[in-house]
Amino acid sequence: MKVRVLFLCIHNSARSQMAEAFLKKYGGTHFETESAGLEKGKLNPLAVEVMKEEGIDISNNQTHDVFDFSKEGRNYHYVITVCDKEASDRCPIFPGMNEKINWSFSDPSQFSGTYEEKLAQTRIVRDQIKAAVLDFVSQKGSR
Repeated sequence: MKVRVLFLCIHNSARSQMAEAFLKKYGGTHFETESAGLEKGKLNPLAVEVMKEEGIDISNNQTHDVFDFSKEGRNYHYVITVCDKEASDRCPIFPGMNEKINWSFSDPSQFSGTYEEKLAQTRIVRDQIKAAVLDFVSQKGSR
């Protein structure tokens, strides 16, 4: 049985989308993954662009509301929030959840500056998320 993982952030527009895509790429044989937000948002074009640089196309991904998943009775072994602790604390509890983990990453929708500056900041977040996912796969992938 695959380990079920849910990545959560505020709008499911960037950080959780990137984390889901990396886990699918690097842990696909051991993990089943989804992502959602506390509110359903729009996919962030900066996230789409920096993921393309990694050879991953998320441009057709849909955004999801975590409360819809909760109402449907979905369950996960791990719920990983990729937003700040305050937002993380607003997430619903899923039955059967082994562990809730918080990885706090900067929100690309809050970046300021030129498009290139925002893109550079989003690359940093992407690389941080990739490193966290790879570490998670190495720790939890062989259980």
